Amino acid sequence: MSGGEQQRVAIARALVNNPAIILADEPCANLDTRNSTIILELIRKLNKDLNQTVVMVSHEEWHQKYFDRVIVMQDGKIVSGGD
Repeated sequence: MSGGEQQRVAIARALVNNPAIILADEPCANLDTRNSTIILELIRKLNKDLNQTVVMVSHEEWHQKYFDRVIVMQDGKIVSGGD
């Protein structure tokens, strides 16, 4: 399997048990923009429809639009959104 396919399988495996909290460390790594968008929309839908809490790490600024609260860190310190 390609890296992107492996990433999607890992995400599916993590979501199959309907967890109350989703911890996602770079869930779109190794995915192209189209597949990243699919994953981000899925995570947002789970958050909204099933009231699942999502804690996600991403270095991609465009991912921010999929979430209600964004905390930005720099050098291990919160620089915005930590109110």
